[in-house]
Amino acid sequence: MHPVLSPAVLAELRRPRPYPAVSILMPTHRREPDNAQDPVRLRNLLAEAKEKVQADPEVSRADRIDVLEQLDKAAAEVDLVHAEDGLAIFAAPGEHQVWSLGRTAPARVVLSDTYLTRNLVSSQIAERPYWVLAVAADRVALWGGNQEKVIPETGHGFPLERVHDNPDPERQERIGDTPSTFRDEETKTFLRQADTAIGKVLAADPRPLYVFGDAPALALLDAVGPIAKSTTAQIPHGGLAQAGAEAVRQAVEPAVRAHADQEITDALARLDKARGRQAFAAGLDEVWQTAAEGRIALLVVEENFRTTARDDGDHLVPAEEGQPGAREDVVDEVIERALDTGATVSFVPDGTLSDAGRIAADLRY
Repeated sequence: MHPVLSPAVLAELRRPRPYPAVSILMPTHRREPDNAQDPVRLRNLLAEAKEKVQADPEVSRADRIDVLEQLDKAAAEVDLVHAEDGLAIFAAPGEHQVWSLGRTAPARVVLSDTYLTRNLVSSQIAERPYWVLAVAADRVALWGGNQEKVIPETGHGFPLERVHDNPDPERQERIGDTPSTFRDEETKTFLRQADTAIGKVLAADPRPLYVFGDAPALALLDAVGPIAKSTTAQIPHGGLAQAGAEAVRQAVEPAVRAHADQEITDALARLDKARGRQAFAAGLDEVWQTAAEGRIALLVVEENFRTTARDDGDHLVPAEEGQPGAREDVVDEVIERALDTGATVSFVPDGTLSDAGRIAADLRY
């Protein structure tokens, strides 16, 4: 399965495909006994997808054979033993992808000329991805993290390691202590390279950045380039450049939790100000309409808010799952629509927006 969903990857997923682009979505379960139903549901949805492809007169014989093979390949890659809360399978002529989701998804099979990505978008935001950069004089390592795990980043040239072409033992002995090392011109050059590299990472995939290192390392990083000045937090903590993922996760967890708490506080403050200037929307129907108009600047959603609704032409009205026109992932649809028009999305704990219908927005106008 694909482990990382970056903006570049999401943009690639959302581009048009040759018909039929098949999207299979389903809820999955992390623990027994609920996960016993996952293999059965997966088999049923795969069978439904194959039936739709085979019965569609718009699909050529060559594309039908190709897509059916892609679905079989995708099914072989699904790892339900390590399932999260949802699963997305995409298949089109010449390609297939499997994604594990940190948020549940309604069971669906859709044939179109694009993949159904809104559940991936909401899952990626809810997981609150971040970067961790560990700085030492001879090594700079980067990890990508979310609420559950931290994974070493091996792209973009990371980890960066300093090569000593002509080591001078006498000079090293004279320098001795760490502060002297970080006054060394070679070390400055090395950290400039690291600053440039992490800048490229953030440009491609913007996330909160937590930087760890001894105090002299952090001070030098501040001096050699602009990136360090825009970090979410700098933590004086050496030894992580060579550490394992679990040690990094434990070290960064308090800072990540503090940042998440501050984001929630800031989001609620913005909603209060929006109320005061009458630029506030609350409840699914009102927020859905303002999202369609492109008016949302900030969308705030309770973490586990799920509901089924249908569009009656003027409003969203409650509906039961399986009813004609019912939209089981309507909250995720609102999230994607808001993002498409440049909004920021923030998740808050359940019960935080009980007086606003569990979803609210700060409007541009």
